[in-house]
Amino acid sequence: MVSGDRIRQSLKAALPIMLGYVAIGVPCGILSASIGLDALQAFLLSALFYSGAGQFMIPNMWLAGAPLASIIASVSLVNTRQMLYSAAFAPACRGVRKRLAFLFAATVTDESYGVNVAKFSEGGWSVGRATAVNLLSQSSWALSNVAGVLVGNAVGVPLAIASFAMTSIFICLLVTQKPSAANLVAAATAALGVIACKAAGLSGPAILVGALAGVAAALAFSWAGRRG
Repeated sequence: MVSGDRIRQSLKAALPIMLGYVAIGVPCGILSASIGLDALQAFLLSALFYSGAGQFMIPNMWLAGAPLASIIASVSLVNTRQMLYSAAFAPACRGVRKRLAFLFAATVTDESYGVNVAKFSEGGWSVGRATAVNLLSQSSWALSNVAGVLVGNAVGVPLAIASFAMTSIFICLLVTQKPSAANLVAAATAALGVIACKAAGLSGPAILVGALAGVAAALAFSWAGRRG
């Protein structure tokens, strides 16, 4: 039986994520409506797929005319990071019921990962509380997507504004990073990779290729620095 105190602790930890998801979930729902998804479909996609970046990529790439295979491959590769998040929590899941551990691992995202890592490091945090953080965050995301679909069907919101919502989140993440030579190399290489792909007519995988190139360049730069 989950106590009210534990629920309040999880809600307090999840609240910043939930509010942030409203800000980007509504534009994501608007984009989903633009490719013909209704409120139920958007809710099911958010509940079963649950990937902010992936759910933004799908309508953006569809509207850009990217082939279905390219959309599936790009979204799948972007979401492979979730496996790393789940694996990082493996020590915390020792002795936990398998169904609870599975639910916890299946609902981890970038934001809930950061919150739960901090909570586990503080001590006194449990997989049950962490799972509640994940589920509360997911509920906010799913409902915000539904609201976005309803808004998109009722009001003519420019798609350029809606599609920029996720871009703006990544810009915020970039400028709040600790300045370092490796981060600058990653950002510059990623930008050049996207530009090169678009110039070559490869708009579909441009973001994926740019991101992978940026990560590779930063790793190579850091490795060269240690060797030197």
